[in-house]
Amino acid sequence: MTHDPSVPGAPPDSLVARKQRRARQRIVEAADELFGERGFENVSVTDIAAHAEVGRTTFFRYFGDKTEVVFAKERAMLDAVARARADAGVAPATDLRDAVEQLAPIVLDLCERAAEDVDAYERRAALLERHVELRGRDALKGRQIAASLGELLHDRGTPEPTAVLAGQVALACYETARRRARTAAELVRECRAAFTEVLELGERRVAGR
Repeated sequence: MTHDPSVPGAPPDSLVARKQRRARQRIVEAADELFGERGFENVSVTDIAAHAEVGRTTFFRYFGDKTEVVFAKERAMLDAVARARADAGVAPATDLRDAVEQLAPIVLDLCERAAEDVDAYERRAALLERHVELRGRDALKGRQIAASLGELLHDRGTPEPTAVLAGQVALACYETARRRARTAAELVRECRAAFTEVLELGERRVAGR
């Protein structure tokens, strides 16, 4: 039985774990609502906990500060990459293009998760636009995702230099999609287009040898 890292201290199918997941989700939803109504700088941890009907202790069980709540989706993304790392039977990538191609469906799945709640996605994008400190944390989370993608490939037997570079390329495709997409609905399409451009470039280089 695997452990859900977003739910501390309980097997994933237990009643306790389900209650913890619901509490965590209430915190995320409460923070999202309050940030949208009042602005990030005018909301405290106490405000979020009260709106979610949980105590401050419960809040800090899941999040280190209110900034972490903004990036709850990224935590879910890292957890999804960790689950993909546990997927046995995938052959090592033969080259950089193959490595990027292996990562494409994982990143596209992450985009789909990020864009599931259109309103929340667009409110979060607005928060990042307004707050420099959030953009700094966003960049850090991006580096963590790239590192996790590289580790996934390395775990499959891909040489580390290729794995690290492929993780960075995959992150670049994701970040490009975020910048090109005007709405949440466009995120997956733009991410797929970015990967297609990169992979087609690899094909042309191979053909030109």
